[in-house]
Amino acid sequence: MSDKVVIVGGGPGGYEAAHVAAQLGAEVTIVDSDGLGGSAVLTDCVPSKTLIATSEVMSEVAEAAELGITFNDPQGDAATAIKVDLGRVNRRVKQLASDQSGDIRRRLERDGVELVVGRGRLDGPGRVVVTDDEGAESLLEADAVLIATGAAPRVLPTAQPDGERILTWEQVYDLDELPTELIVVGSGVTGAEFASAYLALGVPVTLVSSRDRVLPGEDADASLVLQEVSERRGMKVLSKSRMESVTRDGDVVTVTLTDGRTVQGSHCILALGSVPNTADLGLEESGVVLKDGGFVNVDRVSRTSARGVYAAGDCTGVLMLASVAAMQGRIAMWHFLGDTVHPLDLKKVSSNVFTAPEIATVGWSQQAVDAGEIQAEVVMLPLGGNPRAKMQGVRDGFVKLFCRPGTGIVVGGVVVGPRASELIHPVALAVAESITADQLAQTFTVYPSMSGSIAEAARRLHRV
Repeated sequence: MSDKVVIVGGGPGGYEAAHVAAQLGAEVTIVDSDGLGGSAVLTDCVPSKTLIATSEVMSEVAEAAELGITFNDPQGDAATAIKVDLGRVNRRVKQLASDQSGDIRRRLERDGVELVVGRGRLDGPGRVVVTDDEGAESLLEADAVLIATGAAPRVLPTAQPDGERILTWEQVYDLDELPTELIVVGSGVTGAEFASAYLALGVPVTLVSSRDRVLPGEDADASLVLQEVSERRGMKVLSKSRMESVTRDGDVVTVTLTDGRTVQGSHCILALGSVPNTADLGLEESGVVLKDGGFVNVDRVSRTSARGVYAAGDCTGVLMLASVAAMQGRIAMWHFLGDTVHPLDLKKVSSNVFTAPEIATVGWSQQAVDAGEIQAEVVMLPLGGNPRAKMQGVRDGFVKLFCRPGTGIVVGGVVVGPRASELIHPVALAVAESITADQLAQTFTVYPSMSGSIAEAARRLHRV
């Protein structure tokens, strides 16, 4: 008889777990009320990166003159402005998100996964009560339950979104017209990405940061480059400025800071972090221990404190990336169903901030090296000296590699530049497979290419 698995939540942790469990012969049911794909597909990763794709084109167009490209209107006069139809952009965003959700549904159906629309909650280990839209309840019995309910934007009593001019990052896709002046509160990954994207779309942007620099959790050299580029392009960054409240009067939004200063604009995006969707799920009553903030406490194979109950994704607060959520879900099913499993290793996770320029990282960080947590040799190579970068007019960015003294094994890296999300992959492979800097340096790269800077940085780590 097949093992029965019930998954509560249809985000990356949920649907990837379902694929694995079905492949291994389990009888799988997904309970979801928000739409397959979760926030990653419907309101976060896919939508935001689709918007950013438009902003990237705008950035390239803005710099086209240096490459000898000019634009003219039908009369032959020089075009003086390029306009963005935000309504059309956002309709495309929503359509792509919907299409991706549909693709996930079709794949799950092909795998034989049962899809139940409703809100699930634990009624003790091995029991999930489902409430549908009409309020009717049904009971699902399971040998294992995976909680993958994600997280939602954090809001404050003094900064309540109205969905029109004071917005969370989930609400920006309802805008039909560009803001005339945008205020972004919060300089973490989400805030930095939206500030960078709207700036490229031609919107004046003020970024309110409570810390001394943008992206305080990222590599300091990388965040410095991003802030310098953003300010050069016209962004106003208010460092060490904490938001007290956000209010609206007609078409004007006012952000009041704790020191009494005020900033006004037409719209405000709140990027204040996330809170887990773990309330009213019967978790603690079923023996699941929650951490501070309501996140589900899990070990490296996604187990909770309750027998047979696993958790994956943003609701665990482990590392809020779609790739990590998906891997947590897979690991949970590999573990439960007795397949080969390797515990989650966050030092092998590559991540990217989709700003302009992008910032990609993997492995050990500069901060850890400086704090003495690991001994490593460090090389940082500016991207502006790369031949392909010169051809494309790229001046900002760098490649940074970390390797262990003695063995020369690559243990981390940072790439700042266009498509850093793609360039980080060879570094991630080096970290995952314990490749040495010499081995990385001796691998052929295309000439000219941005990736040539990775090999060059590795060559500079060679020791006779």
